[in-house]
Amino acid sequence: MEQNPKIIIVDCDHDKVDTEKAVFDKAGEDFRWLHCLNEEEVIRECQGAVCFLNQYCRMNAKVFEAIPTLKFIVRYGVGVDNVNLEDATKYGVQVCNVPDYGMNEVADQALTLMLGVVRKAWMLAERTRKGGWNYADAIPVHRLSEMTVGIVGTGRIGREFAERVHALKCTILAYDPQYAASGAERLPYITYVDTMDELLAQSDIVSLHCSLDETNRHMMNREAFAKMKDGSYLVNVSRGGLVDEAALDEALTSGKIAGAGLDVFNNEPIEKDNPLFRHENVLITPHEAWYSEEAALELKRKCAEEAVRFLRGEPVKYPVNHIDRE
Repeated sequence: MEQNPKIIIVDCDHDKVDTEKAVFDKAGEDFRWLHCLNEEEVIRECQGAVCFLNQYCRMNAKVFEAIPTLKFIVRYGVGVDNVNLEDATKYGVQVCNVPDYGMNEVADQALTLMLGVVRKAWMLAERTRKGGWNYADAIPVHRLSEMTVGIVGTGRIGREFAERVHALKCTILAYDPQYAASGAERLPYITYVDTMDELLAQSDIVSLHCSLDETNRHMMNREAFAKMKDGSYLVNVSRGGLVDEAALDEALTSGKIAGAGLDVFNNEPIEKDNPLFRHENVLITPHEAWYSEEAALELKRKCAEEAVRFLRGEPVKYPVNHIDRE
């Protein structure tokens, strides 16, 4: 096989990589675009590479040991769930993401889902399409300005969402121990609570904007839903693994939860027989919160630029793990 260039796009489901090519051409770097599906294909096809642009393929010790030239991975997106960071650090592989490419889009999607389920617009639209014409089908609907929105995670997207919710004159609570401990400037209209239980008990709407790890997987479980207000709502545009979907189904069935707006799921694409589809006031979208034409191009450009910075020995902008470079 012909020797690989330093940069390989290991996998991405985009229809073209013209944006990345423009960045690499300007930097005088060659690259190869592949569609690897698993670790075995990566190991077979990517020997000799230094930098990976990666979307879905799992990256772990098996890959790092088999490709000793690999020193850098930048993932198309914010989350790096498919990269074992402990293994990457052990093998000296710098991992980066692009945390700021679709902040506005994800915050807008959270707001869209929130309004859709609280105003029951989705449910009424479907009934009207089928010949119905009765606003009373939505009873009860409550005034947004008298509702409390609880935000879990106040990083870039959580803060963008808070800004939008503030414009609706909602009361805003937040739970984020990491952000609270950082000493970062707080937005004056956000009140931080000390525990997740406080946020659940006081919020009419709970919106998730935190990353996923083993400490918070299925943080929204039976116990969490039991602590929420009767008739409250859940919005999740962050990570599907934050929500125990069976527990959410139970909370919706019992009426404990009045509705949910969901863009992410434990298994994607979501199965056709997922019980969540049974509930009229569950608004489901296909993990599209990140998307706009502008965001998609920004993501591709920033991934490519990060790879070029690494190859030039420049500081990377979005490191996820810490690697000492000689």
